[in-house]
Amino acid sequence: MWNEFLLFVAVGFLAQMVDGAIGMAYGVTSTSVLLSVGVPPASASAAVHAAETFTTGASGLAHWRFGNIDRNLIWRLAIPGVVGGVLGAYVLTSIPGEIIRPYVSGYLLFLAVLILWRALTSRPHSSSLPPSGVAPLGFVGGFLDSIGGGGWGPLVTSSLLSQGTTPRYAIGSVNLAEFFVTAAISATFVFTIGLTLWPVIAGLVLGGVIAAPLAAYATKHLPHKMLMIMVGCVVLALSARNLFKALA
Repeated sequence: MWNEFLLFVAVGFLAQMVDGAIGMAYGVTSTSVLLSVGVPPASASAAVHAAETFTTGASGLAHWRFGNIDRNLIWRLAIPGVVGGVLGAYVLTSIPGEIIRPYVSGYLLFLAVLILWRALTSRPHSSSLPPSGVAPLGFVGGFLDSIGGGGWGPLVTSSLLSQGTTPRYAIGSVNLAEFFVTAAISATFVFTIGLTLWPVIAGLVLGGVIAAPLAAYATKHLPHKMLMIMVGCVVLALSARNLFKALA
């Protein structure tokens, strides 16, 4: 049990370092690890979102203190994201794990490809442009995030960056908005299937909270492309393995 706890502290720390620095991959990475050790999709998503309620709060606060926040963008993402997240969590808990597992693994595989594509094709933006379609983006991001246990960051952050939003504002705002989305998703899971994986949740929380301020600071300094390629490769390998096991 102690070794498993330390494993998830490490997973939470590494996942939050990447998520806080580039605005994506905490849920994708953590859920992929949980699925790879046999945790059912609904339980995995519930555990990850319970942990993210704390880590996104810490991350959002750190980004706010470092000035990486666009306040108007936060609420345009958070409110529809909450609605989509609650709906997705309800759908996930209504479907048997054996049925949804291949689709969740396939979705995570798609996200891994998306992360790699963003890493290889992204270009720096010289100015910030007002993003469009923010509310639908938040709704879809919240829905897919609860279904797959991750996906808010890859979808929402990538979309905002592709429209010309200043990277640090996109990353910081998406991280803070995610706090409200994950809190709503976690509450839905509590009232439907409950929370049982407390050692996993505690490990992810501890690692994530430690990493949050470091990751927010790193947003301005670390090479995003290298981190995205590393995460994409790890998630690609884990999700492909899970998909193969589910379909075998």
